Amino acid sequence: MQVNMLEAKNQLSKLVQAALAGEDVVIANNGVPVVRLVKVAAPALVRKPGAWATLAKADADWDGPATNTAIADALRGGDR
Repeated sequence: MQVNMLEAKNQLSKLVQAALAGEDVVIANNGVPVVRLVKVAAPALVRKPGAWATLAKADADWDGPATNTAIADALRGGDR
């Protein structure tokens, strides 16, 4: 369905219900389509608190000088 801006302003709740029902709702300005009302999709994945609780814990020296040197050496290509 296509409606003009003034009609859309006066019947917004009806147009939203139509869009939620799956109908194609287009709002026009002086007969020229400018926007489309669409239903917002539900999130694809529901996040659950504590999902990372079972992951392995990092070592206490994960950011120590020896670890940083080893990483830097690996990124440079080892023994150069």
